[in-house]
Amino acid sequence: MGFFDFGTIFFLIAAVVIFFQLRNVLGRRTGNERPPFDPYTAARAGDKEAPQGPENVVSLPRKRPPGEPAADTYAAIDAFAAPDSELNKGLRAIKDNDASFDPKGFVDGAKMAYEMIVMAYADGDRKTLKNLLSREVFDGFVAAIGEREARSEKIQSSFVGIDKADIVNAEMKGGEAHVTLRIVSELISATRDKAGAVIDGDPETVAEVKDVWTFARDTRSRDPNWKLVATEEEE
Repeated sequence: MGFFDFGTIFFLIAAVVIFFQLRNVLGRRTGNERPPFDPYTAARAGDKEAPQGPENVVSLPRKRPPGEPAADTYAAIDAFAAPDSELNKGLRAIKDNDASFDPKGFVDGAKMAYEMIVMAYADGDRKTLKNLLSREVFDGFVAAIGEREARSEKIQSSFVGIDKADIVNAEMKGGEAHVTLRIVSELISATRDKAGAVIDGDPETVAEVKDVWTFARDTRSRDPNWKLVATEEEE
């Protein structure tokens, strides 16, 4: 006659416990269970048989007709400038010609360029200016630097920061994108003569400077850089 050793009894008890746990978790089949949802079968069966609510499969976006922009193409522009405003229309026109254009990113880049240009002009750094200015503006800056050097004058400048930088106009001119900003900055600047005497500005006073600068880029070019094409000092 056979007998159960301790190990056999242990495994029998464990099997019974596991069976009841699975039964409690999974339940028993009654023959009325709902079949698993098949999105492909439901779609073919029609709307009446397709389950409603959260079990529905998320619909794929419809295919855009050629030439129609994506719904969110202008989202960043609409958040930046009021829809239907002239500024919004100008920014959209640039976006249409340069898919990578983002107004906020542009302003951030323009602020860095502004500081570099202001300081390069004060230092007489022609090399830096050449990379940031159009030919016409570069020629004007270089001429002013040359005249200053001929008089043995030097500009002593410290850039404090930019208080505001707002896009006030945007437009396409042919294949060129033009964006104009009104920039309010703070600068400590003084011009000294050959003897070191201050002849313009104040080396210890922070002055507010208001400029209206226009940057441009040929959207047909692979060069992603914008260049300063016009400057105006606002009174």
